[in-house]
Amino acid sequence: MEGDIIFNIDVMLAKRKMSVTELADRVGITITNMSILKTGKAKAIKVSTLAKLCAVLECQPGDLLEFRENPNASAEEEDDE
Repeated sequence: MEGDIIFNIDVMLAKRKMSVTELADRVGITITNMSILKTGKAKAIKVSTLAKLCAVLECQPGDLLEFRENPNASAEEEDDE
């Protein structure tokens, strides 16, 4: 099973009425890195950064992260067999 991890920062920012700039400042990462997380282009995230995001946004990791299965993955796996 293949899929993608989706970062739902936008949802939490809207709920908290917080800007991306304010979140980046409060978490202690650059706007560039926050944008990479927000757009889903990040390949990895430190657990400490995730913990800071959760603390600032007053949420749980599951509120920020979502797994979406790749709908083509099962068809590709069947082709490989």
